[in-house]
Amino acid sequence: MSQTGTADSASYNDGDFTRPETSVTTRFEFRSSSSSSSSTKREREILQYNSKLDLGSGWKLGTQIQIPFVEKATTTFGQANSESGAGLANAVFQTALIHTIDTRWAYGFGARLVAPTADASLGTDPWQIMPAIGIRYSFLGIAPDTYFVPVVRYAISFGGNPFARIIREPQIAPTLNIGLPGRWFVTFYPSNDIRINYGTPISGQTGRLFLPLDVAVGKKILNNLVVSLEGSVPIIRDYPVYDFKTELKVTWQF
Repeated sequence: MSQTGTADSASYNDGDFTRPETSVTTRFEFRSSSSSSSSTKREREILQYNSKLDLGSGWKLGTQIQIPFVEKATTTFGQANSESGAGLANAVFQTALIHTIDTRWAYGFGARLVAPTADASLGTDPWQIMPAIGIRYSFLGIAPDTYFVPVVRYAISFGGNPFARIIREPQIAPTLNIGLPGRWFVTFYPSNDIRINYGTPISGQTGRLFLPLDVAVGKKILNNLVVSLEGSVPIIRDYPVYDFKTELKVTWQF
């Protein structure tokens, strides 16, 4: 078991905001959602490139680019036909400045930019900026690469269509990764799917909070290949984001 808490640990699964790695990730996501009048099924295939730059003195610069492709089908209750579409979704660009304090503690801050590259029916119309911050504590000696890294980002819309929905939304991920024997792992809240809506209400909304149960199970198959499967269902759905989500994630580190 590694006692360093660094990203070169044999068990590290590339899921820590404060430990960026150079890697390529493919993600295959399915989610379903519904309202009183319709139901929607959405499939996303995401190509993601992550990189890091060592700045010295414990500092790193992490960057991320996501190019997603989405297929969407909406069925309106009481109608025989469904509305569908497919194409490029909104592209994502992220950068974060990370500082490793010691083998247990690290923190980072940065921002994520969402560009409205999608067709209006497949993504949000305005630009989004998401300032983000995260801090990590590694539980050395408990299990291989076990850590807690809460990350909060705040989505803010700007530009684009002046009549588009206003986005003001904290997105929270209290990520707890538990290393298991054989380089298996289980991760609670790997995604920033806890949402609080302070922007324009959406159809079916009765409150501000969306709180899911979000868990992923995976394995580091090779020294540079990680595979995981995530599943998520709502516990509190006052602000409806989805009814069900699952994602297969394959990461190649290099």
